[in-house]
Amino acid sequence: MAHTYDSLKVGDTFSVSRTITAADVQGFADVTGDDNPLHLDPEYARQSRFGEPVVHGVLVLGIVSKVLGRDFPGHGSIAVSMSVKFLRPVPVGSEITVEVKIAEKIEARKHVRAHISAYLGKKMCVGGEAVFIPPES
Repeated sequence: MAHTYDSLKVGDTFSVSRTITAADVQGFADVTGDDNPLHLDPEYARQSRFGEPVVHGVLVLGIVSKVLGRDFPGHGSIAVSMSVKFLRPVPVGSEITVEVKIAEKIEARKHVRAHISAYLGKKMCVGGEAVFIPPES
C-alpha cells in the first residue's frame, strides 16, 4: 500500500537491503554505456585506489529511486529532485541498505522532503535528500 501525503509523518523511516551483483553492474553498464573498467574489469580495478571493482555511484542512487517509487512512499510517487554525495565506494558483490527518513512536509505543494542514504555495513556510502510528491491514494 502506498503512503499518501496525509499518511506520511515527519520522522517516518523505511529501509531495505540489497546485494549488488556483478551482473547488476554489467547490466547498468550495458544500458548506460558506462563501461569504465573500474567497475567491470577486476584486473584493472586491482591497480586502482580501490583495489577491486566498485559499483557505479549512480546505480546505488537508482536503487534509492526504486525505493521511493516502489516501496516508500510507493507506486505513484513522483521524484521532484535529488541531491546526494557519493561518500565511499561500494565493492561489487556488497550488500547495501537504503534508508529513507521523512524530514519535512511542504504543505503549499503537497511535496515531501526526505533524507536519503545508502549504507555499506554501518558506514554511509551515499547521502543526501530527495523531494517527491507522494501518491494520491
